[in-house]
Amino acid sequence: MMHFSFKSLLISFFVLFIAPAGQVFNQGVTVEDFHRWAPVPPMGWNSWDCYGPTVTEEEVKANADFMAKHLKDYGWEYIVVDIRWYVGNDKSHGYNETNPDYFMDDFGRFIPAVNRFPSSAGGKGFKPLADYIHDRGLKFGIHVMRGIPKIAVERNLPITESKYRAKDIYSNDNLCTWLHDMYTIDAAKQGAQDYYNSLFRLYASWGIDFVKIDDLSSPYHADEIEMIRKAIDNCGRKIVLSTSPGETPVNYASHIQQHANMWRIVGDFWDNWPQLKEHFEICNRWAPFIGYGAYPDADMLPLGHIGIRAERGNDRMSQLTRDEQYTLMTLFSVFRSPLMFGGDLPTSDSFTISLLTNKNVLMVNKTSTNNRQLFKEKDIVAWTADDPVNGGKYLALFNIADQQMIVKEKALWKSGIISKDTPGHGIEIDVDITGAEKLYLTVTDGGDNIDWDHADWIMPLIYNSSDTLRLTSMKWEKATAGWGEVRVNKSVSGGELIVNNKKFTEGIGTHSSSVIAFNIPPGYNRFKAFAGLDKACVVQQAGATVEFMVFTQNPAGPPPPDSVKVTVKLSQLGLAGEFLTENLWTGEVIGLCKDEITTYIKPHASVFYRLKKK
Repeated sequence: MMHFSFKSLLISFFVLFIAPAGQVFNQGVTVEDFHRWAPVPPMGWNSWDCYGPTVTEEEVKANADFMAKHLKDYGWEYIVVDIRWYVGNDKSHGYNETNPDYFMDDFGRFIPAVNRFPSSAGGKGFKPLADYIHDRGLKFGIHVMRGIPKIAVERNLPITESKYRAKDIYSNDNLCTWLHDMYTIDAAKQGAQDYYNSLFRLYASWGIDFVKIDDLSSPYHADEIEMIRKAIDNCGRKIVLSTSPGETPVNYASHIQQHANMWRIVGDFWDNWPQLKEHFEICNRWAPFIGYGAYPDADMLPLGHIGIRAERGNDRMSQLTRDEQYTLMTLFSVFRSPLMFGGDLPTSDSFTISLLTNKNVLMVNKTSTNNRQLFKEKDIVAWTADDPVNGGKYLALFNIADQQMIVKEKALWKSGIISKDTPGHGIEIDVDITGAEKLYLTVTDGGDNIDWDHADWIMPLIYNSSDTLRLTSMKWEKATAGWGEVRVNKSVSGGELIVNNKKFTEGIGTHSSSVIAFNIPPGYNRFKAFAGLDKACVVQQAGATVEFMVFTQNPAGPPPPDSVKVTVKLSQLGLAGEFLTENLWTGEVIGLCKDEITTYIKPHASVFYRLKKK
């Protein structure tokens, strides 16, 4: 009796349908050999959401062991060590840039920190860990920053198999603004390609199968991407290339398709509904560029046990509701995004694992074609795709309605749009709150959809003619932030409060969209603060905008209806006749539908159907 796993069936499918070299897909882009290294969207585990820049070898092995035992047969195969594996004393909630303990070889290439990855001792690098992972039938990947280490340039180290040295190839232009380990590599300088070649020869010798390269996509660094592509193609190993972060500029879609297997279309995605809701517009924008071996990447799956030592939040289970988690997996699957799980696998719950092992849903991610948004009508969104395995169509329906967090018309005070062009990067507030029992401090993104909306309420206080009460000394009733956590006397990222290059010791750091609610003791009749754009926004090349508002009544709008009736006519899907309808998440065969399909969907929830000809 022969046994076929889900993964083996997928492989068999792609043996039949694999795209030959030279085939043209999407915007006139030709399939190259490297596209064949990722015939389906990559699926794996990445250490970022649970361990930030501090993951250890023991933790990587534990996740690899779990994947090999429980997930491999479903198509999960990559184990990826994320950022700064070369720093021995890094920390969570903000990188250690004060006194980082770098590990580097004699040719200016970072190597694993031995105290965190003990098997790398003696110059072995990541090869022993890669061997461990390969022995379990999995593949191994790492994260790197673009460029050349600053300490390599300071020491003017030689480039292996080259007559050039580090100082010959670096540039101070376009440096990463959020991590300061690297200089740019100037593609116009002699020796620049030599360095990238040396880097990927090293990675190939370690047995690396996947490389995620950061600070490449937003802003877009075409020259370095091309050097990286050439270095991978000449390293002697099939290494899948992922570029980060997002959003990658859409006008570079054809270029990135020609050079990478996957590229980020959003910034860092965490476990909150507002960020998930933003994915619908972005995925619709990028759907035309889904191609063989080249996938728009909607970022990681912030599910399961995350935040153990991460950059956002504390140790927790994903804060997305179960409905929201189904919605996330449904959208990512029908969009055919790569699936990189961010939680700690061994300590995640059974519900989380069930999301990762639903064969029907994973089949959509792996084999569907013609993936696209069918329609968006107010808060109802429909996606569809073709099912080339069984015939018929897939249909995903979403209700993205939610309670409006901030209704501007209810505001007592509004700052107007504040950007890096605003004098002083902020505005003074001194407003009458006589009779108020509540005080709501809110921040929106100003409508630009840029993720770098770090905002600071500097020295916020309430007062009257005889007394002052600092809000930093009070406990808020509730506080929400679009990214990270609201912090007292720190920025939302955990750093110093800095506005217009001036440091402040007192204030509240937050990120749009944000609502911070306080109960006001009787007798206080004025609120005073300085509302400022945090330095983290200003240093970004794309810039950012925010708008501060003060309310003395709940700023939220009315809640949406409990559920909405949704009807889709089969003719909208290009179908006619009777079709057997199956719920992909439950496996339930609902029955035959003719002419139309009708369902009811709660806010933040979704349904996922397969329609097969009777």
